[in-house]
Amino acid sequence: MIIAGVMEASTPGGLDDESPTIVLVGLLMLAAGLLDLIAMGLGIAGLFQAERRKVFAVLGTAFSTLTVLGMVALVVVGVKVQ
Repeated sequence: MIIAGVMEASTPGGLDDESPTIVLVGLLMLAAGLLDLIAMGLGIAGLFQAERRKVFAVLGTAFSTLTVLGMVALVVVGVKVQ
């Protein structure tokens, strides 16, 4: 997301939506969101394992939830601005 923001700010007139670089950055952002959802699922699964310490499962679930919510918030802000 930082890369996309820097590219937008450094390009006069804005970015071309059909640029291969922008398409790649968008696909990487989607892949990161998918990996966050997988991490959230693994964290939740770790919470239900018996006789295990739950510290890393709680941390993984919390961090992945925060990043997913952050991505959703950015999408909402982006839709509202346009």
